[in-house]
Amino acid sequence: MCKAVQRGYSPNDKSEFYGDAYPKLLNAGQDLHYLLDRGYPIKGASTFVGNHFLLSERQRLALARAISSGKSVESRQSKELMALSQGSIVNIDGFNTIITLEVALSGSLLLKCMDGTVRDLAALRGTYRLIDKTAQAISLIGKTLEQYGIGKAVFYLDAPVSNSGRLKEQIQAVLAQAPYEVRTEVIHNVDTTLEKLENVITSDANILDKCGSWINLNSRIIEEYIGAYPYVDFSVLT
Repeated sequence: MCKAVQRGYSPNDKSEFYGDAYPKLLNAGQDLHYLLDRGYPIKGASTFVGNHFLLSERQRLALARAISSGKSVESRQSKELMALSQGSIVNIDGFNTIITLEVALSGSLLLKCMDGTVRDLAALRGTYRLIDKTAQAISLIGKTLEQYGIGKAVFYLDAPVSNSGRLKEQIQAVLAQAPYEVRTEVIHNVDTTLEKLENVITSDANILDKCGSWINLNSRIIEEYIGAYPYVDFSVLT
């Protein structure tokens, strides 16, 4: 039995992201978007904006994850798939997708980003352990993929991340009765692998910029199975 864990929770989130803090973050987001549209790199631009608005490290991380240039938003949205052909193969960024759903099931902070994705601030930095929400997150992925009528799901897990082997076992166990083939690959180059594929499930900006097509699965899962979520909504800036 896994210990109950509130994935992605920070005690300062209420004061740093809601109430009076939210308009301030939107103003900072507008400034960052302006700089990105003019070719400034995200690292330097987010540091500049963060210093100007006296933002915390977590607020700065949120801006860097949620804000994109108009060109990037347009490119990513042009490759987003709303439906799949019957029997399609989907390629899933395992940790990226599962962790965000664990955060959602924990009721912790999630960002609705300018490109339409949902991103978290869990920042596990190469360490991961299964929690009480892990099996439920995998089950929700499985149910939603079944609705797409896919033929095969391939989960890709980063080998260097701790407990990747245990997560593989959990995925295969939870989805053992799925009406489609399920395969889990533990590899060292998840990002570069997914960047070359179609039907990718991820919210990773670098992968979205390079992959052939992608599915915004987590947004659909949260809307369908969790309902109205108290996102910190940066999509209003598009």
